[in-house]
Amino acid sequence: MPRSGQPGRSVSSRLFDVLFAFRPGRSRLTLADLTRQTGLPHATVRRLALELVEAGLLDRAPDGGFTVGIQLWQLGTLAPLSVPLRTAALPFMDDLHTALRQHVQLAVLEGTEAVLVERLSAGKAVDVMSRLGGRLPLHCSGVGKVLLAHAGPELVEQVVAQGLPTYTERTVTDPARLRSMLAECRETGVAVVREETTLGVDSVATRILNADGEVVAALSVVVGAGSVDLRAIRPAVIASGLAVSRRLGWHPSAGVR
Repeated sequence: MPRSGQPGRSVSSRLFDVLFAFRPGRSRLTLADLTRQTGLPHATVRRLALELVEAGLLDRAPDGGFTVGIQLWQLGTLAPLSVPLRTAALPFMDDLHTALRQHVQLAVLEGTEAVLVERLSAGKAVDVMSRLGGRLPLHCSGVGKVLLAHAGPELVEQVVAQGLPTYTERTVTDPARLRSMLAECRETGVAVVREETTLGVDSVATRILNADGEVVAALSVVVGAGSVDLRAIRPAVIASGLAVSRRLGWHPSAGVR
């Protein structure tokens, strides 16, 4: 497919370029930012951005900056997985958050990354790289390992083939060791990660299943390294994951696929 600044792109694909320029950490963009991110001519970006504003998909501030519009947010809330999943998970995430006063995260698989669809945080919780709507690597985050472990061997091989980036000195980058950890996660339904994504940050994650026993999400608690006995909080995380799964229609008789 031609690059954004080259001919041959459809109008819709260029509109998508403008919309997908907005990401976590890039929630407010100027025309110059959009031009740089998309590679499209400035005049084209201006025309498309103003059309998106008129449609309510983008908002424009008095100083000319653009943000995601309420219409686009409302559309996103209709995603068939996120609505029942978040509705089912939030009460149990809130219980974990209230008890531990740490980050509690809910993630789903998208491509070769984990996407955070919900997160509860405390003001004094440890600083982390993740944020709501953000993406985490599958090979070295708690939620990522849970999702990767249950996604099938094809995705595991794809992730390994793409390379296993090092985030800290503790990141697991050996394919054989990663496969062993994923096999254990499939067996137990739990992943424990110690400072693999961010130094000073540990996490315990577990799977969430639907009525057919398919893993549709991962739930995690993220804490400062050494601040909490991970073995002590593991049962609470597992119980919360099972409770959310029950609300999604799962029963032990369905097993785990």
